[in-house]
Amino acid sequence: MNYILLGPPGAGKGTQAKNIVDKFELVHLSTGEMFREAKKSDETISKLVASGQLISDELVVNMIKKHLLKVGVKKGFLLDGFPRTVNQAKSLDLILKSENIKIDAVFFIDLKFEEIIKRISGRRICSCGASYNLYFIPPKESNKCDDCNKDLIQRDDDKEEIVKNRLDVYENQTKPLVEYYKRQGFLIEIDGSKSESEVFKQISENIKP
Repeated sequence: MNYILLGPPGAGKGTQAKNIVDKFELVHLSTGEMFREAKKSDETISKLVASGQLISDELVVNMIKKHLLKVGVKKGFLLDGFPRTVNQAKSLDLILKSENIKIDAVFFIDLKFEEIIKRISGRRICSCGASYNLYFIPPKESNKCDDCNKDLIQRDDDKEEIVKNRLDVYENQTKPLVEYYKRQGFLIEIDGSKSESEVFKQISENIKP
């Protein structure tokens, strides 16, 4: 079972990826996690991630290829956050073809941009680990954690101007993947406006163990 998870930032890909991996015991390959780890020691990657810009295709493809070969693509995997461009998708096709591996389906979690901006820009976190959303799960006291009363913070890449930039990048460079995989007959569209459990149900019904 080999799957790809697509969707705009803030559509819930990370949450659904965990649900899929836990239930179906797939290898989870997340470029988000890979780059969050890499940016700790690479200033260039750190700046690109913080600004919402895409990392170069060559860098991403090499990283994915390394991880695919490391875990063994024949175990069954879920790609989360990759590919992000049609060029990356074509490079992935070549990697998988060389290993005689095929994609079973591409899940596209669709969500309106207005909802995404609220989901991301409204996020606030506390150093104690608690998290909130100003629109959906606000703290009882403005900008204060309910648990420890410390000030809440907003991550730099959650700020509205950065979110809008990320969505512009997605629209221009990643959205074309929807048509790319639709033409190949792999695409399954998922309504991302539903609850977490309902979104997972839509995905699960299309996974064939």
